[in-house]
Amino acid sequence: MTTRVGILISGGGSNMVALARDMTGDHPGRARLVISNDPGAGGLLKANALKIPTAVVDHRDFPGNREEFEAALHAILEEARIEVVALAGFMRILTPAFTARWAGRMVNIHPSLLPKYRGLHTHQRALDAGEVEHGCTVHEVTADLDDGPILGQARMAVRPGDTAQMLADRLLPLEHQLYPQVLRRFLAGNRAPLMLDAV
Repeated sequence: MTTRVGILISGGGSNMVALARDMTGDHPGRARLVISNDPGAGGLLKANALKIPTAVVDHRDFPGNREEFEAALHAILEEARIEVVALAGFMRILTPAFTARWAGRMVNIHPSLLPKYRGLHTHQRALDAGEVEHGCTVHEVTADLDDGPILGQARMAVRPGDTAQMLADRLLPLEHQLYPQVLRRFLAGNRAPLMLDAV
């Protein structure tokens, strides 16, 4: 039996596409649902093209009430019998109550070498700090923001003259390599960190 995976997105969904395309053949999981908190997210169209069911839980329908937003999100995941959740550019902070429900069954990709630069604007913050390397991290989701056991990292050099946008553009293909490999291992029960280096 393959694991039923739900993927949460907020934008273009390029990491979602990388995960979904990898979940074929002997892969231990299948993408069974893509949910966005934004009805205009471009990733929803990409999911439709991949013939993956989609749903929208618009956070703006729940002003000031994260618990109700998450209750609606959880209900859709439960209805689709999702077993593991992969956050792929999902730009909402989840409450401890929600992360506790999915403890050990939810993963995320973050554009920094955690534990450095949790939160937003990671590329500019790495440049401002004079880092000589940058990268991305896949980790289990816990109640603390961008925390939890590290499942994999991909590293690349910061080049002279790099801008935040240049780092972001160069990092994205690495994200697309790392996340599918880590999710495959995670679903097979292998939680040993995977380390990749850019060529």
